[in-house]
Amino acid sequence: MNVGPWLAVPPPGYGGIENVVATLVPELRRRGVRVVLATVGTSALPADEHISVFPDGQFAQLQRPYNRVMGVAAAHLHRVVTELRRRDDIALVHDHQEAFGLTVLSALGRGGPPVLHTLHWDLAKHPELYGGFDGGGTLWVNGVSAAQLRTAPPALRAVSLGTVHLATPLSVGADRRPAPPKGRHLVQVGRITPCKGQHMAARAARASGRDLVFAGPVGPHHTAESLASADDTNPDVRYWREEVEPLIDGERVRWAGTLQGAVLDTLVGSAAAAVFPLDWDEPGGTAVVEALALGTPVVAFAKGCLPELIEHGQTGLLVDHRDEPGLAAAIEGVGAIDPGECRRVAAERFTPGRMAEEYLALYDEVLDRSSRFPVPVPVGMRSADRGPARAVGTQGEPLAETLA
Repeated sequence: MNVGPWLAVPPPGYGGIENVVATLVPELRRRGVRVVLATVGTSALPADEHISVFPDGQFAQLQRPYNRVMGVAAAHLHRVVTELRRRDDIALVHDHQEAFGLTVLSALGRGGPPVLHTLHWDLAKHPELYGGFDGGGTLWVNGVSAAQLRTAPPALRAVSLGTVHLATPLSVGADRRPAPPKGRHLVQVGRITPCKGQHMAARAARASGRDLVFAGPVGPHHTAESLASADDTNPDVRYWREEVEPLIDGERVRWAGTLQGAVLDTLVGSAAAAVFPLDWDEPGGTAVVEALALGTPVVAFAKGCLPELIEHGQTGLLVDHRDEPGLAAAIEGVGAIDPGECRRVAAERFTPGRMAEEYLALYDEVLDRSSRFPVPVPVGMRSADRGPARAVGTQGEPLAETLA
């Protein structure tokens, strides 16, 4: 399981991909899959093995000039490839590292295990890469929403195995948990960056007469003290200072920094609504499913994955993109949404167990399709009656019992 070098698993608060992996790995291991986790040294997620290059996450490096940071991803992937070449007990790589993972692991071809590469991001970002991509019969991809995959060029869709929606541990038993009392405040959880639309959320909250709390980092800055000394070369810091901070008054609209655990769950669970006026085609929406699991209706623009996650009128209200008056009106009408229905839908659709079963089915398909094996492989990763994970070679001998 290659996560990349950017954040620990689980992450310290914000970290979409790392939270997905932290949700998935325990469920795979419960189902008998051995997991080697390629991450950073501070990752505390239990796995059968950990491999890393960097002692801690390198997320703060991402805003540095390319010629200063390009070696980070390369060093991490070099370590992963070295591990794959020195051992023969790894059946499959589940990769989550943008661009570098796709290219380096597909270039291994039959010199490495077959690969499932999960696409967590905007597929318009790398047109030259995705527009001409060839998995070579050993690398396949999946999306985190159907809307995301619809934006993929034909070459990438040709190696796609479909969609697995994101999940949250908060969904487990969500329909049986006591519901906290609801306040009147609104919440938006996520990195403060132009595509998340915090400036529009603040204006809509003011128009609706509701308080709004932002929870999430500004670039690498998690607290007001850290942000105060930040320079404007970081685009997220520049967005904050130019478009969001002028709307922050500490009362009607405020920023809480990065929150996690019970503090964050209490803030979201007691909110009247979670507001997501996203100004891009959000591919996955982890914060959206977390809000539903906590019984908080979602008010959002009908863009990206949101129409797949939110049932309009049942678990939230969707309005046209950039319709700020419509967003404010939806906020005023959110009291008609039953928080209990939000929790029920989350417990049905967005559990870690369901996500794990869907990934296990994709692992089976990757191994069956991969040209590394001359005949279809009876993997035994998914079905309970086939026992723990085991890939079998053409002569019936066990090839591997480990998922990397």
